[in-house]
Amino acid sequence: MSTPDPAPSVTLSREAAAPLAEQLAGRYAEQIRRRLLSPGSRLPSIRDGARRHRVSASTVVAAYDRLLALGLVEARRQRGYFVREPAAPARGPAGTGPGPAEARRLLLPIDAATLMRGMFQAPDGPPMPGLGTLPAQWLDAAMLGQAVRRLGNAREIGALGLQYGEPAGDARLRAALVGLLAERGVAAEAGQIVTTVGATHALDVVTRALLHAGDSVLVDEPGWSVEYARLAALGLRALPVPRREDGPDLAAMARLIEAQAPHERPRLYVTVSVLHNPTGGSLSLPVAHRLLQLAQQHDFCILEDDSYAFLAPPHRPRLAALDGLERTFYVGGFSKILAPNWRVGFVAAPRARVDRLIDTKLLSTLTTPGLAEAALAHCLEQGWLRRHAERIVLRLDAARDRCVRLAQAHGCRFATPPNGLFGWVDVGCDTERLAQTLLDQGWWLAPGALFHATPRPTNLMRVNFASGQDPAFWQALARARDAEVPAHIS
Repeated sequence: MSTPDPAPSVTLSREAAAPLAEQLAGRYAEQIRRRLLSPGSRLPSIRDGARRHRVSASTVVAAYDRLLALGLVEARRQRGYFVREPAAPARGPAGTGPGPAEARRLLLPIDAATLMRGMFQAPDGPPMPGLGTLPAQWLDAAMLGQAVRRLGNAREIGALGLQYGEPAGDARLRAALVGLLAERGVAAEAGQIVTTVGATHALDVVTRALLHAGDSVLVDEPGWSVEYARLAALGLRALPVPRREDGPDLAAMARLIEAQAPHERPRLYVTVSVLHNPTGGSLSLPVAHRLLQLAQQHDFCILEDDSYAFLAPPHRPRLAALDGLERTFYVGGFSKILAPNWRVGFVAAPRARVDRLIDTKLLSTLTTPGLAEAALAHCLEQGWLRRHAERIVLRLDAARDRCVRLAQAHGCRFATPPNGLFGWVDVGCDTERLAQTLLDQGWWLAPGALFHATPRPTNLMRVNFASGQDPAFWQALARARDAEVPAHIS
């Protein structure tokens, strides 16, 4: 029985002035330039491209020839057409090779850039199931505006904005964060907290303060692609640890540590313990205890990213709570619950490490935005953020139920129990190929290959429950999947 054809690309029109081949080449060129098709990606075969776009094979050949002429793709004998890698950076004087900046760029995993560029959507665009944030219409811009207005008169606002802030961050915010952390079981003093420009900056400050190029770092796999890229940019060696529903595979972690030469043993483990991205799993109490014992035994620190804390029950085990901030650095942020561009984060650290973190922060940003920090402090003090988060959690619970029903009704299954903002979904075919097909139709996905330290084909993808509720998306996914040759990939 023949399989249904996928829906044709929305950008091809036989009524347009430009020929179909030119339209098709232009569409691929735009995706390549925006890095939505990353270097090394394989374009559909001539036959698949003709079927996908409902054009003749000669039209696809002509389009690919245009891309070849533009230098955007390359033809590999008996393999097909592939997006070209960026041109190698110019070498310095003979024998010197690329400079340090160029060498760092060469280390960056291409998939991280692809994922990040896909995050920058038009504010009025349709919700995309591959995004990593809450929909804009769920957020409370009025609350933020009111907080800024409550700061006081122009003189007070000027004091916050017309000079550098405190090196460790706004004192009022750090005091408010002490109470917030206490609700999560983490005992910290204001003097142990350093504010940053978002949680990613906090991760970077800690990593730079503790490690040097060439050091090894334990990371979760699957995990956050941008974190792999960040570590690579610092010249660090990532050691992937399989992530299970209840936390890292500790037996695999121990074997990985012991397999390293003594001078190459990892000095840090970076993890999301609660509502892990992309699986949605959370650390269990027994795994947390054994992990801390392993860290003590092998003398490595733990960098705990709790960016999704506002979407989780406060009683979930935190390593920083169990460890008492002895060898754990606890990172949090607010962009996931307030607004993606509200870049305020923080790290709670062992007392002996705080000065080193402040020095590292000053070298990277000099200061953090005092006005935003003071406004956030007001939101915390008045309970506005807590009430906003409670409303978001109720709305997300309903969205998750709806998204799960839609996914299952269209032949998908969840590899881990659905929790938090993200689902780890098995769609039954290679999700990187599926992502290309659906991108033609206006849907942006986050295929599973993006969440592995070394990308590989997988049937899994990450779906955002809040922005994955459109039945039209799941219908398009099912059509595209059913048109693919079944692939049995783990």
